[in-house]
Amino acid sequence: MPAPAQPRFTAALVAGFIGGNLSSFVKWGTENPLPPRTPDRAIPPAEMLQDMGFNVKAMTYTYSDHVVNWGVAGVHHLFSIGFAMAYCLAAEILPLVTLWQGLLFGLIVTVAFHGVVLPVFGWAPPLWQLPLDELVSETIGHLLWAWTIEIVRRDFRHRLQRRAPYMAHKASL
Repeated sequence: MPAPAQPRFTAALVAGFIGGNLSSFVKWGTENPLPPRTPDRAIPPAEMLQDMGFNVKAMTYTYSDHVVNWGVAGVHHLFSIGFAMAYCLAAEILPLVTLWQGLLFGLIVTVAFHGVVLPVFGWAPPLWQLPLDELVSETIGHLLWAWTIEIVRRDFRHRLQRRAPYMAHKASL
């Protein structure tokens, strides 16, 4: 049995930053064919920003004649990066977090946010009151999001491990 790889926290943070950016777009991509909520419901990040005193309606820009809310998009994107970096760090310490290629992490995030955090702060109804469409959209979106992070993390880690013997040999010359 091979010895466990040494933890590489800097590499984990870099992989998390890259994976978090990429997976943010993957999550957004799932919301186009599977909108997560009905048009009459507020978007939780918008509710959060309003509760913090921000004027969400003023946080917009226009791209290709579409009005985009950079505040809401920014919250999603920053959460994605933050959680991806935490996931990649955790994977260095407790590899069990990567169970099912990160899918368990995606399920935990879905339940934690949509079952606890959002309802506690009044940004979304409790999990049992959510429409099935929203549960399906959020679950699929978070599974693909987490899997994308794991793919980046694993590839980055693998490339570093393959390069390490070369670098050690080169240093000894």
